[in-house]
Amino acid sequence: MSDALIPLVQPWPADLAERYRAAGYWRGETFPGILRDRAVRFAERTAVVAGEDRWTYAELNARAEKIAAGLLGLGLAPGDRVVIQLGNTAAYYAVVWGLFRAGLIPVFALAAHRLTEVAHFARKSQASAYVAVERYEGFDYRTLARELLAQPDIGVQHVVIAGDAAEFQSLDALPGAPGLLPTSDPDPQSVAFLQISGGSTGLSKLIPRTHDDYIYSFRASNEICGIGADSVYLVALPAAHNFPMSSPGALGVFYAGGTVVLSPSPSPDVAFPLIARERVTDLGLVPPLALLWAQAAERTPHDLSSLRVLQVGGAKLTLEAARRVVAALPVRLQQVFGMAEGLVNYTRLDDDEDTVLGTQGRPISPDDEVLVVDDHGQPVAQGQPGYLLTRGPYTIRRYHNDEPANARSFTEDGFYRTGDIVVQRASGHLIVQGRAHDHINRAGEKISAEEVEDLLLAHPQVFDVAVVSIPDEYLGERICAFVIPRQGEKPRPPEIKAWMRGRGVAAFKLPDQFVLVNAFEVTAVGKTSRKELRARLRADFIASQKKD
Repeated sequence: MSDALIPLVQPWPADLAERYRAAGYWRGETFPGILRDRAVRFAERTAVVAGEDRWTYAELNARAEKIAAGLLGLGLAPGDRVVIQLGNTAAYYAVVWGLFRAGLIPVFALAAHRLTEVAHFARKSQASAYVAVERYEGFDYRTLARELLAQPDIGVQHVVIAGDAAEFQSLDALPGAPGLLPTSDPDPQSVAFLQISGGSTGLSKLIPRTHDDYIYSFRASNEICGIGADSVYLVALPAAHNFPMSSPGALGVFYAGGTVVLSPSPSPDVAFPLIARERVTDLGLVPPLALLWAQAAERTPHDLSSLRVLQVGGAKLTLEAARRVVAALPVRLQQVFGMAEGLVNYTRLDDDEDTVLGTQGRPISPDDEVLVVDDHGQPVAQGQPGYLLTRGPYTIRRYHNDEPANARSFTEDGFYRTGDIVVQRASGHLIVQGRAHDHINRAGEKISAEEVEDLLLAHPQVFDVAVVSIPDEYLGERICAFVIPRQGEKPRPPEIKAWMRGRGVAAFKLPDQFVLVNAFEVTAVGKTSRKELRARLRADFIASQKKD
């Protein structure tokens, strides 16, 4: 590992670390140790199903070991960071576990991310390598790799491709030998990987998660969610998302010795046959998909009777939507409200109907500290809305390589400012009421209004722009861009979208709607408060829609 690398740290105070160990939350487990143990205990049990691939735990471990040795054979060293972008493929899990085994640090990118995001992750993490699938959902990631290598200040030296690698290194033909592998497991308190934030302000921040804290989160989630060796979990959402990764997600199921089934699409047409064929028991969806599934379930010929628990999270599930899901699907609903930075809340499987339908759950841990405060940081009365702050045994204390974000996001005593506005019941259950910042939750994808504005301002025909969220029955929220054109020919929305795609922007960040305006209102001193402007534009637009 180069001396120039910014160290990966997640600093819990010594007294809290000792408290979490004493309580049994942090047990000194590591990711390499987990797979090694399961490959022995559950050697012939099916671990992964993806398309034609069906691997046992022994086979998954063998593939991970081969990839680990191969990556080290390229010249990578334990501690180096590797951006991975593999979509919902079997190779995704082989690479993730291989990186853990090699002591390398995965940096998770979604399949939908493009050059703008991947280059940001590579720069911010100081990545040495990029591992991607040849093609996924019609997109050629070898093209992205070429564009990535052409970017300034990118330290990526190795590109590894699953499939036809062209001029790059083939995943299946990596060099290396078992003798290159580390002979001991990492420190359980060391950083295991870098997850990405929801991107509430600008491009996503990088979240260092340790072995101890992250393993606790999905081990405890297993107990709450009823995950065991007989569980068959469908990954319908993008596998690199934190929700299907650890709440309890695929990692929780691997921990329990269950089976993980990957769906290449969350569409009922694709997922329902998989549920019937593999006898899926558990899965997680975002609210728009849950409603779509509820509608499709009424007429499907596929047998969904194996389903036990449907988790819905990523965005708030409204009361009426929850009722529709419960009425249509033969499954126990479990609401999930969490964040890649840590805190996860679940409704419990034995909660009453009012709690399941009307709240977003309560925290995993007895040592999850939750504060609901007002604008001045003072606790609000119970039942009153306020800003959610939290700290605990699996909530981070800092982002990686981003001191301005750390100053904004954490209090002096280590509480994480989530940016959510909530109401807390006496039972501890939370009801999410919205976001404190300019943040759009489009079908579970958290999108920064500021980031989209910055992207649009680079368009030669855009003078100024304000991006807002607009309520949408299907998506939860959609992106609406109010654009002041430059003098001359006005830009056409399809052309703006095509221009954004051409700059390598993830498709889910493209505005759903454009409104051309002549000017924005300004304050008495000639300044525009972006937050107030967005709020006013949003309110005026919603009011005009109601009139229509």
